[in-house]
Amino acid sequence: MNEELNRNIIQRLAIGDAFRRSASRVPDRIALVERRNGEDIRISYRALNEQLNRFARAMRRLGLKKGDRIACLGMNSIEYAVVLYGTPKGAFTFVPINIFLQPADITFILDDAQVKVLVFDDAFLPQILSVREGKPRTVEHYLCISMTGEAGSPAAGILNFRELVDAESSQEVEDVVIWERDIAEISYTSGATAKPKAVMISHLATCIPAMQTLIEMAPHLNERTVTGVMLPIFHCGARTFVTSGLFVGNTNVLFRWFDVAQVLESIARERISLLGGLPMMWRAIYFHPDCGKYDTSSVVAGIYGMAPMDETTQRHLAVEKGIALYLNSGQTEFFPPTNYCKPFWQLRKKGNYWGTPGLMVDGGILDEKGNLLPPGQVGEIVWRGPACMEGYLNNPSATEAARRFGWHHSEDIGFIDEDGLLKFVDRKKDMIKTGGENVSSVRVEETLLADPRVQAAAVVGLPHEKWGEAVTAFVVPKTSGELTESDVIDHCKKSLAAMEVPKKVVFLNALPTTSTGKIRKTELREQYREVFTGSPTSS
Repeated sequence: MNEELNRNIIQRLAIGDAFRRSASRVPDRIALVERRNGEDIRISYRALNEQLNRFARAMRRLGLKKGDRIACLGMNSIEYAVVLYGTPKGAFTFVPINIFLQPADITFILDDAQVKVLVFDDAFLPQILSVREGKPRTVEHYLCISMTGEAGSPAAGILNFRELVDAESSQEVEDVVIWERDIAEISYTSGATAKPKAVMISHLATCIPAMQTLIEMAPHLNERTVTGVMLPIFHCGARTFVTSGLFVGNTNVLFRWFDVAQVLESIARERISLLGGLPMMWRAIYFHPDCGKYDTSSVVAGIYGMAPMDETTQRHLAVEKGIALYLNSGQTEFFPPTNYCKPFWQLRKKGNYWGTPGLMVDGGILDEKGNLLPPGQVGEIVWRGPACMEGYLNNPSATEAARRFGWHHSEDIGFIDEDGLLKFVDRKKDMIKTGGENVSSVRVEETLLADPRVQAAAVVGLPHEKWGEAVTAFVVPKTSGELTESDVIDHCKKSLAAMEVPKKVVFLNALPTTSTGKIRKTELREQYREVFTGSPTSS
């Protein structure tokens, strides 16, 4: 054994090693549970670690070398987890692909990241066949995960995932050097404001948030926890959620898609104690007419993110159901969570509070000149810590811009309150400058959404001869024809300052969104840019 490999094995921090440790510590404990085709599939920690080793060895047999990229397109499944964790275990780089992307966008990612192997589950075979027609420049192998259990290849030139993996040895992969700053994954931003950027995340940056979360949520996330994973694992926040549980050796129940009946059944059957999902998922579950038919008493804690939770749902969960709620936040570039808003603060703080930085994160508010601002002053949210990205792939200028003044710049605006909690104000690009005053689009949106007649809302600033930018609201009513522009404006006047009240309301059937559900405000600005200065664009 050469000296570098010997030292690396002794000293290294690599995400794949955690699974060997869990397999040694709790070999027979169930790591993952998945409901598939009416049956529960379970895999122990010993069997999971063996599958990771087999996958890594299968990739070697296909000719992959350290650092080569493996992409995965699929919904939550045990096989997805094998690809997710088996890839870095073999010193390869994982590239998650959003399941809602179109073939052209998938091809862009494959080419940009120079992916050599694309793994997908058979639900996405039509998209993959379309992608193949575009002939991605570097993809050498396509592997299909059969979710029906059928053997063989679904099409010529496509390998069967199970046959390939099961043919390999389950022995540990220990003859490759992996350093903590080697790239474990390349994730693409959702592109809400521009073309998606490729974010390079190291082994260290994936391990630290997982271990930090175990400490921050220790009362509710430990080896005895049974977690319910409703969010798709291609989201970085969901990956940390799952990784934390697997690191400590608990049981994770994977949901292939969000189905309220299946979630309720699984809570009762598996005795899920910690559930993670979007606020709308929590509302759908606990206000479902059949919720009372199931025993949900095992759920004692919950995580939510991506958006604030409305007070009605929050109070129902925290007070009536006794569920300890955590809001965990972060971003692809600074692997989540960066901040935790813990149960103590949930009903004490109003608005979009992100809480306090994690134990391994320095957080601050910076002005345009790079000065840290005191509590109460609004500026850009910045972070420091080992979970920060290594940079943007093939984009040194964007990397440099994100690291100004020795901090990672989130491009979000916020302030730290008197209790040391971070409150999100708006995206930097979404602040509206109207009549010389700054208006938070988020504050106006929160006011609009407080109207029970409003289903969804987005607020942007549009060019205006007098105001510079005019506050403009785009509203999706719950019932067509129920709302008028005067209704919306009168509602806003009750709680907003005059400068914050929309100058115009545009009613839409739906808001344009990215594949991850973020509202594409750039599209609204572009389509309606002449509403005040010329002929309005029709909706």
